[in-house]
Amino acid sequence: MKKQLQNTITHHFMPNEFVDNIFEITPELIKGLNKKAIITDLDNTLVGWDTPSATDEVKEWFHRMNENGIKITVVSNNNSERVKAFCDPHDIEFIARAQKPRRKSLKKALSQMEMNSDDTVLIGDQMMTDVLGGNRLGLYTILVVPVKNSDGMSTKINRMLERRVLKYFERNNLLNKGEDDNSNI
Repeated sequence: MKKQLQNTITHHFMPNEFVDNIFEITPELIKGLNKKAIITDLDNTLVGWDTPSATDEVKEWFHRMNENGIKITVVSNNNSERVKAFCDPHDIEFIARAQKPRRKSLKKALSQMEMNSDDTVLIGDQMMTDVLGGNRLGLYTILVVPVKNSDGMSTKINRMLERRVLKYFERNNLLNKGEDDNSNI
């Protein structure tokens, strides 16, 4: 029973990779994974949840991905006004009110980009929404450290649950710090 629980938790909540920020995710990394597209969260993944627009570094990250033919769609649980205001100036496709970890919006993003799960990486800062949703759809998931140490109210509950899952991973030696391989989990 314990092994079955461990497998279930690992299958649903363990990202394929863990990085400090999106800038560690380069076009070369994406191409090296044989991927062609990115579905990314917005708040606390690309910019702070209370930062209205892209920073110069994020703009450059978008540009580098575009130059390398890597499609990007922002899939956010936030409202349409917030996500549209962030994405439109950069001509980035988006889906707002995504209700992650539900798969419907993630499937819609794949369809919009004309990609499948095997072609696509999901990047996010939350295990309970981004990683869980991506893993349920068979996407390659990358968990980033949140841009800010503060969160909106609804995310605070997810963070409490996330800390418990991370402690479980640590207690059961499931977190590989990447000493012997290319993984950063």
